[in-house]
Amino acid sequence: MSIWTRITQALGALRSGEGLSAVFDRLRTPPERTVGFTIAVIALGAKMAKADGRVTRNEVAAFREVFTIAAADEAAAARVFNLARQDVAGFDVYATRVAAMFSDAEGPLADLLEGLFHIAVADGDYHPAEDDFLSRVARIFGVSDRAFRSIRARFVPDCQPDPWEVLGVDPGTPVEDVRKAWRALVREAHPDRMIARGVPREAVKLAEARLVVVNRAWEEIREGRA
Repeated sequence: MSIWTRITQALGALRSGEGLSAVFDRLRTPPERTVGFTIAVIALGAKMAKADGRVTRNEVAAFREVFTIAAADEAAAARVFNLARQDVAGFDVYATRVAAMFSDAEGPLADLLEGLFHIAVADGDYHPAEDDFLSRVARIFGVSDRAFRSIRARFVPDCQPDPWEVLGVDPGTPVEDVRKAWRALVREAHPDRMIARGVPREAVKLAEARLVVVNRAWEEIREGRA
């Protein structure tokens, strides 16, 4: 059964009058959390699009930056997006319920935040309203300021990522300590680890983009170019 079929089933379980945000309260166990993760990225992406006042002509295209979506499954993704846009609940309600869904670990929430960054920059721009939205979501998620800056440094399109920020270490940190930080990030980006945290297989290409930037940052520091 594909994750998109499972998403359709989860949406079908919503009672009359319930907003989409209610779905997160029912997806807290490991098998269902992959469904919750996917819905959360799309739903919060919809709230983010609403926040900056811009909706791309093809919203599903932005989600292709995060997920593998077959043509037959685009309707399911679009339905989640539209339900979130139409829901009167604010993004903070969504973010709070998502945080509760992953209350036992910060890792999935950082993964989810990274997925939102992929969507934010999919159009080649990073709007100030998106930065404000993502920083507020990060605070609700309990993602540390340093972790947020590290994620942000991988995505901001108008500047060269600072390698120290990318690896989450202070400038001038001894090389061996930087190596440890780099190795930890590489381990956490392994697809098996991400899947174990609740990231669906359809979204593990998040790891590919992360590793490119993380490895480049380590090379710059190791070779003394930072």
